[in-house]
Amino acid sequence: MAEAERIIGTPDTPGAGPGPEQRDVRGTDGTDGMDDTDGAGRADTAADAGASAARPRRRRVAVLFAVAAFAYALDLVSKLLVVAKLEHHRPIEIVGDWLKFEAIRNAGAAFGFGEAFTVIFTVIAAAVIVVIARLAGKLYSLPWAIALGLLLGGALGNLTDRIFRSPGVFEGAVVDFIAPKHFAVFNLADSAIVCGGILIVLLSFRGLDPDGTVHKD
Repeated sequence: MAEAERIIGTPDTPGAGPGPEQRDVRGTDGTDGMDDTDGAGRADTAADAGASAARPRRRRVAVLFAVAAFAYALDLVSKLLVVAKLEHHRPIEIVGDWLKFEAIRNAGAAFGFGEAFTVIFTVIAAAVIVVIARLAGKLYSLPWAIALGLLLGGALGNLTDRIFRSPGVFEGAVVDFIAPKHFAVFNLADSAIVCGGILIVLLSFRGLDPDGTVHKD
């Protein structure tokens, strides 16, 4: 009997050899034999989440630059036409005396204010462009993308005049041509800046931040 037990083995007794579930799972390379797919899966999930979070920001940034490019192109083309067709000519009446197209050169800020500070306004316009470019890195709000795009396009439009038009670099006079009755003459870049500024004020009152979060004071 003892000889039979020695040959067959006694199951489920302390000290007996390891069962199938007790086999050493250590791999031949010295590792513990655990599957590395769990760690890789977690890494992939984190990467997918990061990519998913980045896609809305990229779309908002694309909207910002698309709006800016449209506003800038519209302003640039309108000024080229005004200089070529309207400057040194009689004003064109659009709505009687209430609205005219009249070409003037403005060395000041928007709507003709501050003509003695042309260089300062040029620096401010450049600073606005830099600030908007930095905000683009955390932009997740579509309304903010539109507002900043209008500001950027308008600032670029007037800055182009400041740099390339007479009397000199950073002192150039901006081309204005929209002349409502009893109001200052302005251009499309000024309009884009004002519209963008109004939209930003409204968004701020609503508590919407550029990153898409909403806060209530």
